[in-house]
Amino acid sequence: MTSTTVEQILVVPTSLFREIGYFEGLSTNLQPYLETLLDPIHTSYQPRDVMEADPEFKQLIPYCIFQHAGEIFYYTRGGGQGEKRLHAKRSIGVGGHVSSVDENQADSPYLEGMRREIEEEVHVEAPYTDRCVGMLNDDSNDVGKVHLGIVHVFDLEEPKIRPREKDMLETGFASPEQLLAEIDQFETWSQICLKALFS
Repeated sequence: MTSTTVEQILVVPTSLFREIGYFEGLSTNLQPYLETLLDPIHTSYQPRDVMEADPEFKQLIPYCIFQHAGEIFYYTRGGGQGEKRLHAKRSIGVGGHVSSVDENQADSPYLEGMRREIEEEVHVEAPYTDRCVGMLNDDSNDVGKVHLGIVHVFDLEEPKIRPREKDMLETGFASPEQLLAEIDQFETWSQICLKALFS
């Protein structure tokens, strides 16, 4: 993608999310959200620069948490990562936008986008199992108002994951208790997940 090409990202109307059932925070009630929100009849690909400032749409974001033996992978976002409003924040989530480049790669553009984002951000060097555990919404800030997270937990057989992006800084594994003790350093989605899933 050239610098003059605007990325086209997967979105749904915010009104659809409200029709299904509005919530704040993390909801483990995945149905009927996933089936409806990922239905091509409701989704479209729109210019990312426009969508970042339009709360009439929600960008669907796979938010992937990696853990091993009860400890969670974490990192700090450097200045080169995509969402400028999250720079210098700590995170436990790996993932990003589903793009129009994912549309023709697989039966599920969403799952293809998730795989691509993981491969772009980290090297996962251990076998794993993964599961989808919840939906994530936070309208308390400008970033959250235009995003809707789909949370996946990856259970690694070994603690072997390392950054591929140079702007993924200060990585490691830590217990939920340690991360919860430092929760103010984390982006809001990570705070919500730590409290809802690991406290």
